[in-house]
Amino acid sequence: MKMGLLVEEDFGLKFTPLVVIELDKNANEEAIKWLVKRIRDKKEHGGAELMIEPFLMSSSDENHNLFLVGASTRRLLLAAEEIGIVKECEDGSMRAFTCSNRNMFKDFKDGGDSFFSMAECQYIIKLQLDSLRAINERIIPGYPQVKLYPGKSILRRLMSKGILVQYFPLHDKEELKKLSYSWYSKFQLSYQPLDDIRHYFGEAISLYFGFLEYLTFALIPMALIGIPYYLFAWEDFEKYTLFATFNLVWSTVLLEVWKRCCASLAYRWGTLIRKKEFEEPRPGFHGVLGINPVTGREEPVYSSFKRQLRIYLVSVPFVLLCLYFSLYIMMIYFDMENWALGYHEEEQSVWSSLVLFLPSIIYAIVIEVLNRIYRYAAEFLTGWENHRLESSYQNHLVLKVLVFNFLNCFASLFYIAFVLYDMKLLRQSLATLLITSQILNQIVEAFLPYWLQKRRNKKVHKKLGRTSMDKELPWAEQVKLEADMDTYLGTFDDYLELFLQFGYVSLFSCVFPLAAVLAVLNNVTEIYSDALKMCQVFKRPFSQPAANIGVWQLAFETMSVISVVTNCALLGMSPQVKSLFQESDTNLILLVLAVEHILLAFKFILMFVIPDVPKDIRTQLAKLEFESLEALKQQQTQRAAESLKEDREEFKLKAS
Repeated sequence: MKMGLLVEEDFGLKFTPLVVIELDKNANEEAIKWLVKRIRDKKEHGGAELMIEPFLMSSSDENHNLFLVGASTRRLLLAAEEIGIVKECEDGSMRAFTCSNRNMFKDFKDGGDSFFSMAECQYIIKLQLDSLRAINERIIPGYPQVKLYPGKSILRRLMSKGILVQYFPLHDKEELKKLSYSWYSKFQLSYQPLDDIRHYFGEAISLYFGFLEYLTFALIPMALIGIPYYLFAWEDFEKYTLFATFNLVWSTVLLEVWKRCCASLAYRWGTLIRKKEFEEPRPGFHGVLGINPVTGREEPVYSSFKRQLRIYLVSVPFVLLCLYFSLYIMMIYFDMENWALGYHEEEQSVWSSLVLFLPSIIYAIVIEVLNRIYRYAAEFLTGWENHRLESSYQNHLVLKVLVFNFLNCFASLFYIAFVLYDMKLLRQSLATLLITSQILNQIVEAFLPYWLQKRRNKKVHKKLGRTSMDKELPWAEQVKLEADMDTYLGTFDDYLELFLQFGYVSLFSCVFPLAAVLAVLNNVTEIYSDALKMCQVFKRPFSQPAANIGVWQLAFETMSVISVVTNCALLGMSPQVKSLFQESDTNLILLVLAVEHILLAFKFILMFVIPDVPKDIRTQLAKLEFESLEALKQQQTQRAAESLKEDREEFKLKAS
């Protein structure tokens, strides 16, 4: 790495610094020495077997407890085999890396010094740091009040007590400059460089941007069809039947085709065939130190019965209480709507017309605030439940947040549609909620962090006496600047935003067909603003392997099923359809149910007909499985032959 060579020359390091660990400036010296020793110790002694050196700063008023962490090539290769990193072979196939077969892998040369990308190296180092757990220690040295017990994550404990401030991967300014130029520096109607994004940020983030791009393109047909419906068929609900039907088919095909696209990307990136057994316990997981029955490794063990008690006796009641509070806020919103309507009827002025939109705007802001507050509570509860795997933690967190956000964002729309039956208010509320949420998200997630980071950059340049911000900072100053950057919290909020947007577009499409147009416009700006904040605003996040978008796929599919029910019910409740069944409401209900079941059956048939994985990739996976079985048979046969040979030699010795 070019950056590593420069750093080694200027700072006298014997390794390429990849990760920075920041400790509190008043951290006890004994604790620092103990942590550094644990990081350097051999794996068999409970250490991470990594390289670490203090980052010395020129100014005495700076925090001196910054440490640079790296790893030897041998350590990276052994760890890559241990965690099951998949790489491309010379024949184009994808296989789990093994040191014994290292020469069969593409681009493996010069002893493997440049075999892994910087993101992969940083991911490996993070796993080694996260695996540091207490063995015989009962306290943190220098902090007798901070207790430890076998199996407790050391870094997690240090961070919870404020001793460890943060640890993060370093940016590669040269690579980042190239990525920024091809990604967002200029507006262009082209696909995103997903392979480059994956190479720099990892699979999880690249899949998010791939899904965002895919969803934006998929929304364009809906937007093009929705514009004429909005302009020429506003009040004729029966004319929306074709539009709503197309919407329901579109949402199914959209999600099924995405599975195929996702499988192609995951295979190309080596995560589709990665074994799930390699997933290590998450850093926050704690328990009594025991033996994993699958891997035979030492790791914490926690009773699943205790976890279930925490979920059903604490988490579930808390979620139900929050849902009740959300419904209570919703009823206050309807009281505000009645007040605004009464005020408008009395005044009949331009001001009173504007007041009609005020309750919806206030309610949209309250919804966003409640969603964010609940998110913190959900994170605390899910962490307290003590899930072993990160995937399990994410699934439970997503479920909690989705249930609350769905009710919080859409309950008022369902109430207006099926209780008040006020299509005009439904259209107004839907448009206001969608537009307000998009504006707030852009301000809070992109523009505000970008502005704050711009101010930080300006202060650093001013401190160094630089008049232009176009010039690159010295490497030491760049490290300090990155340490002060905000931390990227993952793709959770980004997927949640897309999920709610998908709900606004699909649930009530026959009432507000212009929703897809607003979604496309938002997503185009979202791609560029998200790219900007990833490269310029936040610290570089650690790479995370991912083969798909996880539980979010199920969330989107569930939303598409609900949209079938809501659109069929809305069409069935339209005056034009009701007029055909004036004598019997039962026949109307039966017709709506029949149409709904037919559409649902059609959706599930499409899900069955469209394979999740393309045929060529299925062939490659089957070939890989066959070769693995053949290799295993050959190995067993060889062992059996060697065993028989030893028996014959032993028999000859006894006979002689």
